[in-house]
Amino acid sequence: MNKPMHRSLVPLFVSSEIYRQTGYNRQHPLAIARIGPVMDICTAMGWLNAGNYRESPIANIATLTQFHDKSYVEAVLQASQTGKATQAMREQYGLGTMENPVFRGLFERAATSVAGSILAAQLAMAGRVAYHPAGGTHHGRRNKASGFCYFNDPVFAINEFLSAGLDRIAYLDLDAHHGDGVEDAFATDQSVLCISIHEKNRWPGTGLSHGRNSLNYPVPAGFDDLDLSHLMSVEVLTALQKFGPDALVITCGADALAGDPLSKLSLSNRGLWDGVMRAVALSPRVVVLGGGGYNPWTTARCWSGLWAKLNDWEIPEKLPDDVTTLLRGLHCDLVDDDEIDPQWLTSIADLEVAHEIA
Repeated sequence: MNKPMHRSLVPLFVSSEIYRQTGYNRQHPLAIARIGPVMDICTAMGWLNAGNYRESPIANIATLTQFHDKSYVEAVLQASQTGKATQAMREQYGLGTMENPVFRGLFERAATSVAGSILAAQLAMAGRVAYHPAGGTHHGRRNKASGFCYFNDPVFAINEFLSAGLDRIAYLDLDAHHGDGVEDAFATDQSVLCISIHEKNRWPGTGLSHGRNSLNYPVPAGFDDLDLSHLMSVEVLTALQKFGPDALVITCGADALAGDPLSKLSLSNRGLWDGVMRAVALSPRVVVLGGGGYNPWTTARCWSGLWAKLNDWEIPEKLPDDVTTLLRGLHCDLVDDDEIDPQWLTSIADLEVAHEIA
């Protein structure tokens, strides 16, 4: 196995101000604030500054067509410029549907996500961890939008590692939804191992069994920290060690957390962080992406705390006033007021679980 390097280089945070804008209407699960609050929390906590932050560029058509069909990319650009999709676009490319709406600026937003994951892979090549929480659009197809995903940025991160001459790339997907777009993109590529832990009987309904280059673990509703720790120990970490990745890409969807409106899993952010960190330790080059996450409180807290964990920084129990004010100011039409857990407003780390993580 290619043993992990001693990481003397600090982790780097890749993002963009573009994510503070959203064209999604309030009925869409992605109408909530996600990346903006993560950046604001990390800055307020003293975790994010000019030294460890890198602004993402925007991928151009030439870059996007290294994976996506040119006709599809051009359709996304046209829909973005006009703010509407034709019937042909809806039927052929899945654009302009309730699931994948179009709006002005969509192309730039989706293309920035791709460029951010490419940049993250380039930064990771030095033997460090690169964190891109706006990435993780793992459902995007070569020629079609799917599952709120227009382009597939994890595919570009993986391809960037392959283009750099690395032989074995592992992809670990901890989102509540199966990473179907990534798995299908590398279905015949022995250089890439795709591992996905996702909720069984949840959209898109794939990932029910292992494939040629994929390991799928559909888990039941209520899957919790102890379950994840056991599955990581018995199956996932063993598979990663056997594969011996030269680089690792992780999609860490916050929709696997308890309280997310689009899943029924019961992980705490502590349990999810633990799973990520155990995987990170097994590869010399790592890109950590975001993914799903439709509860703004659990998502912002999870991805902010994950950045602290990647840097081995302590997460305090008492938050600065500006952070608690930020958390209290978040809103989500999919979460009723009486469903808001008080800890979502006063802490970053979830309460300690009663059992010991193995």
